[in-house]
Amino acid sequence: MEFKNKTIHFRLAEVTDARFIHSLRVDEKYNKHLSQVDDDISKQESWLTEYKKREALKQEYYFIIQRNSDNLPIGTVRLYDFIEVEQSFCWGSWILNENKTKYAALESALIIYDFAFFELGYKRCHMDIRKENLKVIDFHKRFGVNIIGETELDLLGHYFVADYQKIRDDIRKVIEKN
Repeated sequence: MEFKNKTIHFRLAEVTDARFIHSLRVDEKYNKHLSQVDDDISKQESWLTEYKKREALKQEYYFIIQRNSDNLPIGTVRLYDFIEVEQSFCWGSWILNENKTKYAALESALIIYDFAFFELGYKRCHMDIRKENLKVIDFHKRFGVNIIGETELDLLGHYFVADYQKIRDDIRKVIEKN
């Protein structure tokens, strides 16, 4: 799988990315709907060290999103919570900073779904989205995600490969046209 789209590409996160990831996670512009972290970068390094073990076992994938033009890191996204019996995955830890490209959100979603559905072979995406995160809720609904329930904090959604296939080419055309 090529982790590349028109203006962005993904690479797997490394322990050396701890400072960048930490800077996003402690920035109040980006962390409102994320689990909180403290100001200790060594904890982020430890988390990434443990993550690399899960990655080696194909239990999780954490990506750094970079611009194609200059390889500048502009965000993160993660695939996790694989439920093999249901052929389902979850994605999150999705942060795009002020250096993102115009269509970085659309492009990163396409990369995630292409990888999870077509490379890893999952048939369904399950998700929990913070109720206050209205922009992300709207984004997922425009992609065709179905809201199937809720908890006190989250809306619960699911999205099937067939749903994605219905919208994939239209999204690609929007990106390519601009």
